[in-house]
Amino acid sequence: MGWRGILGFEYGIVQAPLGPDISGPELVAAVANAGGLGLLRAPDWESPDYLRELIRKTRSLTDKPFGVGLVLAFPHEENLKVILDEKVAVLQVYWGECSKELVLEAHLAGVKVVPQVGSFEDARKAIDAGVDGIIVQGREAGGHVIGQEGLISILPRVVDLVGDRDIPVIAAGGIVNARGYVAALALGAKGVCLGTRFVATEESNAHPTYKRKLVELDRTEYTNIFGRARWPNAPQRALVTPFFNDWKSLPPHENEINQPVIGRSTINGEEKEIRRFGGPVPNMTTTGDIESMAMYAGQGVGLIKEIWPASEVIKRLVEGAQQLIRGEFAGL
Repeated sequence: MGWRGILGFEYGIVQAPLGPDISGPELVAAVANAGGLGLLRAPDWESPDYLRELIRKTRSLTDKPFGVGLVLAFPHEENLKVILDEKVAVLQVYWGECSKELVLEAHLAGVKVVPQVGSFEDARKAIDAGVDGIIVQGREAGGHVIGQEGLISILPRVVDLVGDRDIPVIAAGGIVNARGYVAALALGAKGVCLGTRFVATEESNAHPTYKRKLVELDRTEYTNIFGRARWPNAPQRALVTPFFNDWKSLPPHENEINQPVIGRSTINGEEKEIRRFGGPVPNMTTTGDIESMAMYAGQGVGLIKEIWPASEVIKRLVEGAQQLIRGEFAGL
């Protein structure tokens, strides 16, 4: 069964790479120590020394393997060198081409490559590139979402495409509990990747107000109002906060550049101004008008009722999935 592990990990549970700084060493190590695959998020600019520091701090908190997520849409060559030099277990890539050359380079360093894809065609390209696993993201997912299909339709198609190749397919998008986990397994996935559920954990570096909103609110919308200037054509799914409701019809020509500064944040070791409609979500260091900032979340957010330790998330996913498959469903 899928909970028995993928890619050499104890369980088939992946904690998505959450930016900016949300999935820091504490969260990633907690996930790793609980038997899941925790993923750091590489900075969205070249910052090799800082990334090396993140990796080594995580290693000081766990002796288990973990990985790093890399957004290919941003400059990343120096960061990639660090990831391969440090020989983390898994390189997760997103929003760009996962080429055969990239996969070969990682494999030569002993690093497994797991791209996240949002379309059937991108899954085909990933298989041809020789990847070690594929995360299939449905449109239900929180944060920046590249695909337009729902998970329930795209996931089984990719599973069929993979066939009997030794490439685990991992489901992402709106999954927060054991029922979602079992549903993904029924569609052919070998594991699940959760983002929003891990934002709402004790070890997450998300701002307390952001975590509270994930518990209080239950609606999301697919939008493009945040971060248009810095990352154009990168739609996202966000919580329907009062701020979002007021501004969700922002005209297409507007972006964050000429907007007022509403706060400040330390992101990957650098002080940043946060403008209205800026892309970064609030982390622990963020000050200012927190409730007017982007708060990304997947469609499963309405099922999140409290903040748990990351180990509790994994425990409930695994034990709940086992009970469901044995027919002991009890409202999990």
